Amino acid sequence: MAKLPKGYKPSEDEKYMSAKQLEYFRQKLATWREELIAESQETINNLKEENWREPDLSDRASLETEASVELRTRNRYLKLIGKIDAALKRIDDGEYGYCEETGDPIGIKRLEARPIATMTIEAQERHEKQEKQYIDEE
Repeated sequence: MAKLPKGYKPSEDEKYMSAKQLEYFRQKLATWREELIAESQETINNLKEENWREPDLSDRASLETEASVELRTRNRYLKLIGKIDAALKRIDDGEYGYCEETGDPIGIKRLEARPIATMTIEAQERHEKQEKQYIDEE
């Protein structure tokens, strides 16, 4: 595990997926994961504290709708946590930062924007185009 200097940001000038870059992305992913878990726990606590015996039917319906939206959001978080865990495993396995389809570097800018990315932009676009064609053919 590399020690990161304060305020470190990966740059294109460094060796791609150097120990510093890998540690930077490991920390970024771990922090993101912790934030999602904390927000999910907050939702659980709020739902436990909620008064579900609201006498007014419209108030109860509104409360149930809000809870449903909140639970759908947290369900997306669970899927995202799974993708974060997969990215952390790719770091451990030495595969992080490289396209799962082509083996090409994904790129620092793309990983900064989407640290769970598994494909280069070009490969992702091809994949989405193929998916769209498949859906259109059905």
